[in-house]
Amino acid sequence: MQQRYKQSLRILTAFIVFWLLMSTLGSEIYGAAPAAQGGQPGSRIDAVLVIDVSNSMKTSDSNKVGNEAMKMFIDMLSAQGDKVGIIAYTDKVQREKALLEIKTPGDKQDLKDFIDGLDRGPYTDIAVGIKEAVKVLQKGSDPSHEPMIVLLADGNNDFNKSSGRTQSASDQELNQAVEEAKAAGIPIYTIGLNADGKLNKAPLEDLANQTAAKSFSTSTADDLPRILSEIFASHLKLKIVPIQSMTGTGSFQEVTVNVPNANVLEANISIISAQPVETELVNPAGDKVAVPSNDVLLSKSKSYSLIKMLSPSEGDWKLRVKGASKDKIDINLIFNYDLELEMEPIAAGSHKRGDKVQIGAYLTSNGQKLQTAELYKNMNAVLLAKDLDSGQTEEIKLNNTGDKFEGTFEIPEAHDYELKIRAEERSFYRESEPVTISAKAASGGAGATKPTTPAAPEAEKEKPFPWLTVVISAIAAAVLAAAAYFIAAAVKKANRGFVGQIVIEIRDENTHEKSFPQYKKLTAFKGKFNLHQLLQLAPELKETEKVVFTPAKGDRITLRNGSAVPVEKSGRVVDASAGLELKSGDRITLPLQQIDKTIFIEYLV
Repeated sequence: MQQRYKQSLRILTAFIVFWLLMSTLGSEIYGAAPAAQGGQPGSRIDAVLVIDVSNSMKTSDSNKVGNEAMKMFIDMLSAQGDKVGIIAYTDKVQREKALLEIKTPGDKQDLKDFIDGLDRGPYTDIAVGIKEAVKVLQKGSDPSHEPMIVLLADGNNDFNKSSGRTQSASDQELNQAVEEAKAAGIPIYTIGLNADGKLNKAPLEDLANQTAAKSFSTSTADDLPRILSEIFASHLKLKIVPIQSMTGTGSFQEVTVNVPNANVLEANISIISAQPVETELVNPAGDKVAVPSNDVLLSKSKSYSLIKMLSPSEGDWKLRVKGASKDKIDINLIFNYDLELEMEPIAAGSHKRGDKVQIGAYLTSNGQKLQTAELYKNMNAVLLAKDLDSGQTEEIKLNNTGDKFEGTFEIPEAHDYELKIRAEERSFYRESEPVTISAKAASGGAGATKPTTPAAPEAEKEKPFPWLTVVISAIAAAVLAAAAYFIAAAVKKANRGFVGQIVIEIRDENTHEKSFPQYKKLTAFKGKFNLHQLLQLAPELKETEKVVFTPAKGDRITLRNGSAVPVEKSGRVVDASAGLELKSGDRITLPLQQIDKTIFIEYLV
């Protein structure tokens, strides 16, 4: 045993030295490699869809437009990376789906299946749904993502008289949730459902207005592409690109979809018609592209079709649509970009009335300054200078120099000012982060409150490489790391625990009804536990006692299946007899063999 420890120590030491040398060489000599242009989007969405499923919705949403809206919203999300959760409420949380990161088309389908499984219940309390949605985002939203809530309801409350709940208590709870949403920067978009003409618009509009969002209403699925496109456009600073509507002829008709530049990550084409349509796509080179295919995703429901083009080539695409004769066909287009607008640092020093401040800004892609000037061709930019003392905002046009925007702001008064730049073109706009400057004598002439660290001088960048220091530091770090590694391993082995929780749902295959999600925290377990324990040792579920979980590295868990129950992941049976590692967000399905029930498991950290 001792010999093995010594050998492992030597190997580990050599590896760490090599790794440190190579990583230091890479950063010092060559510099950090820039991220590829047109990579992952600069803005991801963390959304919670909140829907009223009370019995009153049988009339205010008789055709389940709310369900269709949620499905279409999910289809419009990025093919990978966005997160979405679902809350169905009455006067309590009826059913809930935790925030799920979209990784595959199967993830979107699972969410849509969850929506199809929602049922009705008595009473309504909007505060319950909004409060839970805010809590979900506060606990589970990624700080680098853009959080949002979309509420679908008729705006009316209906309390259980025996519960003692009052409108005043509900309003107080709702106001508190709204204040928390505002503090966290969570807009609440609302879609009023009005099939029976009893929509109560006021509270829905107030929710949206208070959180700097938008409010809509509809009684038909025909409006969904427009509404959801506007929500996406507003939230991600995009613009809806109009495409000519048409009347079906029974034959293919052609419209042009112009992809304006190479920074388009996704193009979402929503098509609404009373009857199903057929579609074809031709790329700018004149080649027909299969729909669906690896780069073109197709989603359909009873009320819409959605084509998602992934990283489409720049140029004019041809969309061919074949609809039923005399059927009206509406088409909406919205692009998703990997672009941000960054303001150049304002020169440090004092400011006073009459000073001319030089302003500049440029586009970035995936954190790097845009290397091509092509995107700037059709763009306009303005400086929005808000006088923080008077509250008035002045709009100053900036010059487009081909690869940046430039201009001058002359300070009109000895006031404080907030400066930000807005640049836009036909399909999107971006705004820079605001900075503040002061021209007040008492401020001591403070410069912008958000300076950017200047680039290192060339002489500093070309300093000789410190070989000796690196080698000595690497060896010392390796010895310390090795010691820490073996100590930590010994401690973990003696008392290894779990993190996170497991969400369990059980579906009865005879009635197709699903149980409410059960959230089982794992921190109480040490070493290992079996699924039967999580299922409270229910006798009819005894065949799950040989499905065993053990902790794994990196906040993961390992499932080992010694039972006859198959384990399915992403729709496929996997061999978990030797161990299947699960990370946060992974989901598995276990169709039981002895009874007609299926267990759905999701691991969350």
